[in-house]
Amino acid sequence: MWMRNLLFLGLIAGGGLALGINILPPRHVKARTSYDPVAYQEKDFLETVHRADNSFREMWTTENVRPALPADDLTIARRLSLGLTGTVPSLEEIRQFESIPVGEQLPWWIDHLLQDKRFAAYFGERLARAFVGTEDGPAIFFRRRRFVTWLGEEITKNRPYDQIVRQVIATEGLWTDKPATNFISVTAQQEKENQPNPVRLAGRVTRAFLGLRLDCAQCHNHPFAKWKQKDFESFAAFFGQTRVGFRGIADSPGQYEVEDPKTQEKRVVEPGVAFSPELLPTEGTLREKIAGWVTHPKNPYFAKAAVNRVWAIMCGQPLLTPIDNLESDSFQPPALQILADDFSAHGYDLRRLIRVIARMQVYQLDSRCDHDAGDAAEKTWGLFPLTRLRPEQMAGSVLQASSISTLDAERHIIFRAFRALDENNFVKRYGDSGDDEFDGRGGTIPQRLVMMNGELVGEKLKEGPVNAVTRIKMLAPDDPKAVEAAYLTALTRRPTPEEAAHFEKRLKESDHSRGEHLQDLFWTLINSTEFSWNH
Repeated sequence: MWMRNLLFLGLIAGGGLALGINILPPRHVKARTSYDPVAYQEKDFLETVHRADNSFREMWTTENVRPALPADDLTIARRLSLGLTGTVPSLEEIRQFESIPVGEQLPWWIDHLLQDKRFAAYFGERLARAFVGTEDGPAIFFRRRRFVTWLGEEITKNRPYDQIVRQVIATEGLWTDKPATNFISVTAQQEKENQPNPVRLAGRVTRAFLGLRLDCAQCHNHPFAKWKQKDFESFAAFFGQTRVGFRGIADSPGQYEVEDPKTQEKRVVEPGVAFSPELLPTEGTLREKIAGWVTHPKNPYFAKAAVNRVWAIMCGQPLLTPIDNLESDSFQPPALQILADDFSAHGYDLRRLIRVIARMQVYQLDSRCDHDAGDAAEKTWGLFPLTRLRPEQMAGSVLQASSISTLDAERHIIFRAFRALDENNFVKRYGDSGDDEFDGRGGTIPQRLVMMNGELVGEKLKEGPVNAVTRIKMLAPDDPKAVEAAYLTALTRRPTPEEAAHFEKRLKESDHSRGEHLQDLFWTLINSTEFSWNH
C-alpha cells in the first residue's frame, strides 16, 4: 500500500513540476529571430521607398511644412508592434531588439513581427472586420471564428492578397469545410429561405475590396453621386444566382430580379460593372467573373483600397479618409498610387507592402515637433499621427505590460486560453469599435473607469508568481533598474531623469512594501495618456 501511495505522490509531484516548467516563464532569453537584410537593400525596394518618400517631401515643400524629426527606434518599434500584433513589445523583446547592431534593429524587428503567429492572427481579424464585420451572423450558416482562423492561415502562408479576395468572393462549399464561403453565408436571410443577400454582398465587395461606396446608389440616383442605381443593381446581379444548399454555397441557374418599392413590380437585371467592362473575364461562374474583375491588375481601385487599409492598420488612420471611399473629394496623396503600383507589380505581397511602409520616412517621423507644425503638417503627414489605441490594442497592451515575457503563441495553452478570455472580457467592457475601426471616435468616461478601476488592470498588477511587478521586484538589482524596467515594460521607453528620480525616491519610502510601490508605479504608467495612444 505504501508503495502505491508513494507512486501516487510521485506522479502528482512530477505532474506539478512539468506544469510549472511549462507555465512559469523561462529565465533565459529566446533565440533571436532570423531575418534577411538583403531584402531591405534590393534596388526596386529602395526605389519604391524613395519615390514614396519624395512624394511627401514635395507636398511639404508645396505646403511650406517643416516635418518632425525622426522618432527614436524604440518608439518606432512600439508603433510597429501595435500595428502588426495589437500589443506593445515585451521587455524580453526589447532586450532582444537592443542586442541587434544599430542600423539593423528596425529591419530585424519588422521581420521578427511578420514571422510571429500573433501577426497573422491579428491581421486576420482586422481583414475579417472589413470583409464580414463583427456581427455573429446566422448561427447555422456562419462560422466567424473559422473565417478569421482561415484568414490567419492564409497570411501565415503569405498568400497573395488578390488570391485571398478571389477565394472569398467565388469559393463554393460548406462554410465549415471551405471557410472562405463565410463571406457569402454571413448574409443569409432568414426571411428569404436563408438565401444570401445580393445587395449586402455587392455593398461589402465594393467597400472592402475597392474602397467604393457603390451601395449609396442602392435606392435611388443621387444628383451628385458618380454611381447610379442601375450600376449598383447590375453589380448585385453577379450574386443573384448564389444559393445555400445541402453542399453549402453554390451557384445555380436563374436571373436576378429587383422589386420596385412603389409599384411592387419585378424586373430582371443583367450583371454588369460600372467601369472598365473590358476587364471582366468571359469564362467562369458569375462570382468567378466578378472576382476576376475586382482583383484585375488594371482595376484602378483594388490595389489602392488594400494599401489604404494596410496603412490604416499600421498608422491608426488611413492615407485617404474615409477608408471605404476612394472617390471622396479629399486630396489623394501621390504615395497612395505609388504604393498601389508596387503592390500590384509584386504579386500583391502583403509582407512586402508592410516592409515598404515601415521603412518610409513618414512612418518613422516623431509625433511631436519642436516648432508649430500647424494643420498642414497633419494633412501632409509631416508628423506621425496621434491616434487612440483601439480596444483590442488596449487589451493586448495591458496584458503584455503585466508580463516581462512575450505573450505569444509559444506560451502554454493554459496561459493562451486565459489571455483570450481576459481580452474578450476587457473589450466588452471597454467598448468594441465595431466594423469602422478608423472613425477617430474619442475616449469615454466608462473607458477611463475600466482602466482605473477595472478588474483586468487590478488583477494583472497584483503581485503574483509570473507578473511583471513580482518579477521586476525579484530580478532588478536596484531601484534605478526597477524603475527603468517598469518604464520599458509599460511605455517602451526609459524614464526621463526627472521621472527616474521621482519614482526611485518613492520606492525607498517605507509607507508600503517595495512590491506595493512597484504596483503603484505600473498602475500610474498604464493609466497615463501616453500608454493609451499610438504615437
